[in-house]
Amino acid sequence: MTHIYNFSAGPAVLPKEVLAQAAAEMLDWHGSGMSVMEMSHRGPEFISIYKAAERDLRELLAVPDNYKILFLQGGGLSQNAIVPMNLVGHKPQPATIDFVHTGSWSGKSIKEAAKYATVNVAASSQAGGFNRVPPQSEWKLTPGAAYLHICTNETIDGVEFDFDHGSPQPLTGDCADTLLVADMSSHILSRQIDVSKYGLIFAGAQKNIGPAGVTIVIVREDLLGKALPVCPSAFDFKLVADNESMYNTPPTYGIYIAGLVFQWLKQQGGVAEMEKRAKAKAALLYGALDADDFYINRVAPENRSRMNVPFFLKDESKNEAFLAGAKARGLLQLKGHKSVGGMRASIYNAMPIEGVQALVDYLNEFAGR
Repeated sequence: MTHIYNFSAGPAVLPKEVLAQAAAEMLDWHGSGMSVMEMSHRGPEFISIYKAAERDLRELLAVPDNYKILFLQGGGLSQNAIVPMNLVGHKPQPATIDFVHTGSWSGKSIKEAAKYATVNVAASSQAGGFNRVPPQSEWKLTPGAAYLHICTNETIDGVEFDFDHGSPQPLTGDCADTLLVADMSSHILSRQIDVSKYGLIFAGAQKNIGPAGVTIVIVREDLLGKALPVCPSAFDFKLVADNESMYNTPPTYGIYIAGLVFQWLKQQGGVAEMEKRAKAKAALLYGALDADDFYINRVAPENRSRMNVPFFLKDESKNEAFLAGAKARGLLQLKGHKSVGGMRASIYNAMPIEGVQALVDYLNEFAGR
């Protein structure tokens, strides 16, 4: 059988070791006589699973003690509504939220937030086809804004912020104290970050952590209790935090799988090792794409994503032949997002470098090198 490598952007590849462990524990988790899917979320078995997942994630990201980790239902898209509803209630209404518009996902965030606040697009790379992150010298921030929202890695457009010591460059002037909120859905746990630089970080699990249906929120404690009255109680961060993510029935099986991924990451050497591997995989793939003009990547080199690599064939009449040949070689889910076309290879933590090498070999073969 051809070895399969899944380059899907999400739901995405999971570590084989995690899938094997989940399969072995499917019918009977640790002698409990139950599958995790059958457990009460308030029972001692699941509570132990939840606490281990929370503890391991806190360790992996070095989350400070004054931050809460929440596991909520939904995905990154739902957080585009839940985050503003939780962070603008203490401001004179209508509050203002600043955004840096770097691609499709920050665009969705802007549209959703406009239902709950005044939106200021502080900077945008849309005119250039979302091929870079606008430098901070171009950002027009609002003094007194509720917060600044950035999507630190755009899954569709393949644009990633160029971090400096775990966060964007410090903000200055009248906006030096601006609260920073980050959507890290598609590259969380792939690079070291300084959580203390952010007021809130959120990430849908289905890209680099686990199955669809779980969203992780890391929020500074002093930001709790600032929700708008219209915020549903099940998504009020203070209520969720006070009840250790159990105010509403949590996505139990998704949390269990996420916890297994966290354990796997620790066994591999943690986030520092994942960052090292991500750099190597990205360098290998971009090197093949840049070898000549047969393939085109339009993102500025300093903002090329290490996780999501969009590319185009110079002769797009060969797209179907390229995808058919890739599928025959076990290289799956390489078709680009419908909004941008072309191709896209997502090379998350669970994608081994052997998979990237197999793709590079095919890229070279198809280009006739």
